[in-house]
Amino acid sequence: MAPITEQHVDSLKDHIHKLESRIYELEQRLVGGGNTSKESKTDAMRLILIGPPGAGKGTQAPRIKEKYCVCHLATGDMLRAQVAKKTPLGREAKKIMDQGGLVSDDIMINMIKNELETNRECANGFILDGFPRTVTQAEGLDSMLQAENKPLKHAVELQIDDGLLVSRITGRLVHPASGRSYHKVFNPPKEHMKDDVTGEPLIQRSDDNADTLKKRLGTYHQQTTPVVGYYKTKGIWSGIDASQDPNHVWKSLLGVFGDSKSSSTSGSILSKIGLR
Repeated sequence: MAPITEQHVDSLKDHIHKLESRIYELEQRLVGGGNTSKESKTDAMRLILIGPPGAGKGTQAPRIKEKYCVCHLATGDMLRAQVAKKTPLGREAKKIMDQGGLVSDDIMINMIKNELETNRECANGFILDGFPRTVTQAEGLDSMLQAENKPLKHAVELQIDDGLLVSRITGRLVHPASGRSYHKVFNPPKEHMKDDVTGEPLIQRSDDNADTLKKRLGTYHQQTTPVVGYYKTKGIWSGIDASQDPNHVWKSLLGVFGDSKSSSTSGSILSKIGLR
């Protein structure tokens, strides 16, 4: 038997993503009584998740990604990946960071644009996490997405009182490779300190402590409040009570997407065969 190469795996993933998308489309026809004139929910799955550290973005984004077969663009991870791959954008960003500067909005927006054009998982839509952080960034992102004919459909804010975040953050566990997050109390892994999907070790980030959190929250509120106002004027903002347990937050998200009565009968094929 010939050895399985990375190229074989990528090709299989591509076929599976297409199959998942087709299954979802057929499911929606059944739910909608065969009416295909309306825009499908998969097509509409272009959104940003807004929320302070610990609000639950790392818990909910993978669920959205799996259900709707879209890509999850966590901009911090994306930036590190571009630098590691030594792409032209990554080299430009690394030069700026090595000099102690902040990566420009144009570089970040071009990185997102590059992902939308080259990442096969983005064919059905995307979740943006960690960007935009300012109104200027939001305006630049909108301009790029309009030019690509992929305007945002949803800006979802996970709302939670700052006081509740301390207990959440100090107990948070993360799977570095995927970004999946757990909590020692509220959402523990099935096996102690191991990722449910891969079995790889979980970590606790060094900046997940109360003092650092207070500083991060101050910066978050200062920057993000105007961004929320911006998306409210665009008519695509929705607010969700993120103090609920993760399953109730998920149901609230499905309601925002107009999918509260739908449940995927297919599940994730990639998960079933161990490729996700």
